[in-house]
Amino acid sequence: MDSFIAIDFETSNYKRTSICSVGMVFVENKKIVDKHYALIKPKPNFYIPEFVDIHGINYWDTLNKDTFDVFWKSILPRIGNLPFVAHNRSFDFSCLKAVIEAYNLPPFENDFHCSLIQSRKLVPKLENHKLPTVAKHFGYHLENHHNAIADAEACAIISINLF
Repeated sequence: MDSFIAIDFETSNYKRTSICSVGMVFVENKKIVDKHYALIKPKPNFYIPEFVDIHGINYWDTLNKDTFDVFWKSILPRIGNLPFVAHNRSFDFSCLKAVIEAYNLPPFENDFHCSLIQSRKLVPKLENHKLPTVAKHFGYHLENHHNAIADAEACAIISINLF
């Protein structure tokens, strides 16, 4: 897989629809060619303190930002039919699916891969398969873990090496 989009979501609470930030790293021919980061007004629009402690985004940061449906419609032409990759696909895909349903958007039909699963298969002897650990294995130091664009970039580097 030479061209894809590495994606990462952060959420404001336990609801999968509560996406408050998205990071997307566009890869063409195994090279990063573009990055896109957006703060999103979550649905429902409330923040749990422990989530804020993890990613640093709060209610005031997203109060006047676009909701996911507005963001998605604006970025969809750029996505086209490119596959997605996330480190822990089960979380990110479930968020995407939930928010698409919540806003009654057309279903997402692009392929969606998991760098976590791929790393467990291809580099099984790592101490663990957390995003910072796998990224470090491939020479990428993840300095701002739980920032959606930093995590998406780490996922892109991992995926360039594993897929």
